[in-house]
Amino acid sequence: MQIKPEELDNNGYVLIDSLGHKELIPFVRTYLKKRTKISSFYTVSNIIIVVAIIFCFWQNYGIDDFSLGSGITYFTYGMAIAFGLIPLHEFIHVLAYKSQGAEKTSYGANLKKFHFMAIADKFVANKKEFQVVALAPFVVISIILGILLFFVSNLWDFTILGILLTHTAFSSGDFGLLSYFEFNNDREIVTYDDKENSISYFYGKIK
Repeated sequence: MQIKPEELDNNGYVLIDSLGHKELIPFVRTYLKKRTKISSFYTVSNIIIVVAIIFCFWQNYGIDDFSLGSGITYFTYGMAIAFGLIPLHEFIHVLAYKSQGAEKTSYGANLKKFHFMAIADKFVANKKEFQVVALAPFVVISIILGILLFFVSNLWDFTILGILLTHTAFSSGDFGLLSYFEFNNDREIVTYDDKENSISYFYGKIK
């Protein structure tokens, strides 16, 4: 949006929530539990991946060079690789922020609580812009992994599915924040990050 944080009050927006970055996880959990379309989509996505994993085990059962142990081993490879994708995930967030007009971007992390975030300091984003930012890593990485499933051998299918399931779990914060926007759909919600104080602010005005 072409608006600065200090201009929000004069444009009819009022502060409705502030989120300390250390409190991200309980905030996300709260709004993933709300009955919104985005939280339902997130739940269904996880279910589909789990069903695909079960189907993959069933499909390979009885093949001479396949065993339950080998399937689990290759699946855990995928889980480990997903951790290595965290920098890429956040980098895609930053690219998405820049595509929406953000200039001051950076990264944040809380290793104790194991959550990471891309920050666009003082960039006010509306719902549409935030959707692009939040969904970009999930969409890009999921599409790439989905394509790879058609080009790898049976055991490596488990690795791809392991990456997909774990990365989807890592995307819960993005979906939780999107669910917040949808839950407050009666208002025009905008948000911005205050890097110095490690707080994200949410402003709204009646539509």
